Amino acid sequence: MRRPVEIEDPAAIVGRFAGKRVAVLGDVVVDEYLYGQTDRISREAPVLIVRHESTGRVLGGAANAAANLASLGARAVAIGAIGDDEAGRALGALCADAGIEARFVVVPGSHTETKTRILAGGINTTRQQMLRLDRGRTAPLSEEAVAALVSSLRSIAAEVDVLLVSDYGSGVLCPEVISEVCRLASQGVKVCVDSRYNLGAFTGVFLAKPNEPELAAATGLPVGTAEASLHAGKVLQRALGCEAVLVTRGRSGMTLLESGQAPDLIPVHGQEEAVDVTGAGDTVIATLSLAVAAGASLSSASRLANVAGGLVVRKPGTAVLTPDELLRELCA
Repeated sequence: MRRPVEIEDPAAIVGRFAGKRVAVLGDVVVDEYLYGQTDRISREAPVLIVRHESTGRVLGGAANAAANLASLGARAVAIGAIGDDEAGRALGALCADAGIEARFVVVPGSHTETKTRILAGGINTTRQQMLRLDRGRTAPLSEEAVAALVSSLRSIAAEVDVLLVSDYGSGVLCPEVISEVCRLASQGVKVCVDSRYNLGAFTGVFLAKPNEPELAAATGLPVGTAEASLHAGKVLQRALGCEAVLVTRGRSGMTLLESGQAPDLIPVHGQEEAVDVTGAGDTVIATLSLAVAAGASLSSASRLANVAGGLVVRKPGTAVLTPDELLRELCA
């Protein structure tokens, strides 16, 4: 029997998603999938030969968080940096198709972040990932690009219900941009942060969402058990001075630490095995941010995000959810 999901009037929360405006600032990525068939080993080296069948591209990184917001009904804005290349143009086109307002800074001579996954299998078998090739910018952003990002961030801040920061460590969240994020947070902008490597820099934000390895890196403390993660989460919350910390713990669920409230231990949702965890964190932070924008309590928003994460890992590749999928799951 499915464990009841303790969310205050989820249909009302999801119903208020439409029209909420959420900006995503971060490292936008093109997730590229090359599908093929393989049935023999190369004579040149001990590697499989893949006969290319098709290529697909979807929004990844911070752009995947924006795609989830748009799919759930929000008016999503994506702020980031791209190169003056074919991948950057593809990223803009994918955003337009998804209904995302793209405010990208184009960096001349730079390469757009692209993650190419090669998936292959035999005849009538499921294609499985064999290799991932990452391409992108290697140099820091120029002063002009940083200034353009800060300007774009300032101009959008007053127009959004929530600012979501999606930091994959690819350089958009440089010190100057982080400083502006913290300044906006101090002025009352609700900022929700998902940062892979630099969480400790985002002081004064509304909410931080680390997974356990990120929590351990940010605090220097052990994690892995409920008690250890709870302690490390409290340390992080004090260090950042934030309203809440949501620790995602994989198969062990989530832990919500909210100022003035007892810790909320949220069990993992669903019994199904994960098909693909790619981008699941983007779905979680997007759903959480949108639920906060829609007026949900942090407990309800976190539990709704937990359900969303449990659903999206059942889908292959980088995926998004719809309001109907969420409501069907919640009302089942």
